[in-house]
Amino acid sequence: MKPIPKSPIIRSENPAVEVAWFCDLCNGDYEYLGVPDGSLRSSFEHCSDIIRLADELGYQNILLPSSYQTGQDTLTFAAAASQLTKQISLLTAIRCGEIHPPMLARTLSTLDHMLKGRLNINIISSDLPGTQRDSKARYEISKEVIQILQQGWTRDRIQFEGKHYQFDLPSDPVKSYQQNGGPLLYFGGISPDARALCAEFCDVFLMWPETEERLADTMNDLSIRAASFGRKIDFGLRIHLIVRETEKEAKEAAKQLLSKIDVERANDIKHRALDSNSAGVLRQDDLRKSADADLFIEPMVWSGIGLARSGCGSAIVGTPEQVYEKIQRYIQMGIRAFIFSGYPLIEESKLFAKSVLPKLQTINFAEAQNRKPKGIPVTPLTTGERK
Repeated sequence: MKPIPKSPIIRSENPAVEVAWFCDLCNGDYEYLGVPDGSLRSSFEHCSDIIRLADELGYQNILLPSSYQTGQDTLTFAAAASQLTKQISLLTAIRCGEIHPPMLARTLSTLDHMLKGRLNINIISSDLPGTQRDSKARYEISKEVIQILQQGWTRDRIQFEGKHYQFDLPSDPVKSYQQNGGPLLYFGGISPDARALCAEFCDVFLMWPETEERLADTMNDLSIRAASFGRKIDFGLRIHLIVRETEKEAKEAAKQLLSKIDVERANDIKHRALDSNSAGVLRQDDLRKSADADLFIEPMVWSGIGLARSGCGSAIVGTPEQVYEKIQRYIQMGIRAFIFSGYPLIEESKLFAKSVLPKLQTINFAEAQNRKPKGIPVTPLTTGERK
């Protein structure tokens, strides 16, 4: 094993981690990659089963993605899921510019109160379906949306004068349940504009799988950028899992996932996603070209999933002990949040929860960072003065 890359400056020095699962709202659950299975469609019933099980198994967070694909609308599903879960936080994706910012803020306030502080937000800065903007314009819009949300959560009025939005509004309709800054903002993207946005405004920088050296370079760069704004941020990793009793079984399971793949059809499925040509996806595609004959980009990290899936394209593959050891290496690098998934989602969530999750020291980020109140906060929707 290579030495563990040096840790960057991070917000959370405590090595306890937030462990999240993934909910298939966007037509992406499979038994065999690239082969759609009618029993695994992104119906409300299937997605509800995934999130209820993750809640019961003890995952601290779950990603609710957003994409223009057959499946569940993210915010609508999050509202329903708020009533189906007890302890898990919902990492709810929002595509900046898709909803009028004050009404988006009101929607998120409603969700945060329904969940009693179990809301996290995944900021997405990509083209809206059927439109195309250059990177600079997209990130300008995202930056303005974030500032409007944060003003609503922390000030008496939203007073914003930007290039794309101008508002002077009372903030009572959008006050969050969470305090001291409102819901945590998770964000991913490796372009210069993406890095600059996260460094200035967001709480957790999410990365897709790469070699440890590449991940460390990205983390150090973001730490330096955040420091220039007088800030520290945390780092998260979105990666798949294939956990089996023996290494041989794990590698065979990886091969089985690709055993029925039609490369042309799989490529078509991959490019249905709005992020399929993003810098992060292209960088993973490029890294896979240097993988070994079995598609491993480094020990235990298998890149075969990227042949049929946009976004996160690799998995940790191994025994429970090997998977645990790899996660510990990431923790020592400074990663404090993980968003895991596997195929099919329900079966793999059980395997990981049984064999690895109990060994990890876990934490809820919103509680640890004093966002989720211990009692009922005073807001216009709780006990605040009714005006």
